[in-house]
Amino acid sequence: MAKTITISLDVMGGDHGAEVVLPGAEIALVRHPDIRYILFGNEKVVLPLLDKYPKLKQASTFQHCEVAIAMDSKPSQALRQGRWKSSMWRSIEAVKTGEASVAVSAGNTGALMAMSKFCLRTMANIERPAIAAIWPTARGESIVLDVGATIGADAQQLIDFAILGGAMARALFGIKKPTVGLLNIGVEEVKGLEEVRTAGRLLRETQLRSLKYEGFVEGDDIGRGAVDVVVTEGFAGNIALKTAEGTAKQIGGYLRAAMNRTLMSKIGYLFAKSAFDRLREKMDPRKVNGGVFLGLNGIVIKSHGGTDAEGYASAIDLAYDMVRNELTQKIAQDLVHYHRSSFADEAEKSEGDL
Repeated sequence: MAKTITISLDVMGGDHGAEVVLPGAEIALVRHPDIRYILFGNEKVVLPLLDKYPKLKQASTFQHCEVAIAMDSKPSQALRQGRWKSSMWRSIEAVKTGEASVAVSAGNTGALMAMSKFCLRTMANIERPAIAAIWPTARGESIVLDVGATIGADAQQLIDFAILGGAMARALFGIKKPTVGLLNIGVEEVKGLEEVRTAGRLLRETQLRSLKYEGFVEGDDIGRGAVDVVVTEGFAGNIALKTAEGTAKQIGGYLRAAMNRTLMSKIGYLFAKSAFDRLREKMDPRKVNGGVFLGLNGIVIKSHGGTDAEGYASAIDLAYDMVRNELTQKIAQDLVHYHRSSFADEAEKSEGDL
């Protein structure tokens, strides 16, 4: 019998809270019957709705929380008001105590990152966590990180992100040695910021066994799927993510407008409907909903705040896959190997200087 995976849910998080979280959780439960949930939220809001989902109710335990973190709360404010007692905090804390294997929230991103970092702490030798996004590409899917956890990154932090992203690609895509590229303004080694150039040189010299460093990649390489993992710092990564989301919506708007302009275009749409449906599915953000907080002593998944039930279910699917494929263990193994390699290199240099 497969091992049960317990997922803690911040039921109050997101633009729609329990009205999206609960049906989304039931959709994911149908796909993964071995899931069990711990639901954190206000009993006056959650329990009346939970009665509408008998399968979910049977597979869940509920814990009442008085406090819900607002979507516009500042991270410092959220920590002061919600530490120890909010639905967001307690869903994360369940991962820390081992009650749950992963937490999922559609709540305030800044607050969720602050609470996750404060509660779970970063893994050994990781200075900053990162948010990793799954990016639809011409050849399938890639991972892009960091897409907004922190602004700026030095060379060592970019290398850490490469290791984190590589481990996620192994866990999610089943790739033994994923390809990794550093996002830059050109592919030439002399271009870009010094920290990016230094990170590239060190990745090339280290030759990690868990990933294959392919060099610099440009913005248009992300959509092409040039590499399995694209590494950047949070400022550039977040702009790239929001630009891609906006462009997808823009193209969708253009298509809808074009298909409704004339009677002939409407008739043409009917003949090409299956092709447009495939395009819509490929561009649907719900299909890849969920950012993974990497570099912490536990897994936290951030769902889009404005998602619907199907989108929230896809975030739970991602959480399920990350646990089932042992993401945390893979990251820990890769970090140990990297730091052993770095130590050996330093020892070799020291011997050469004697």
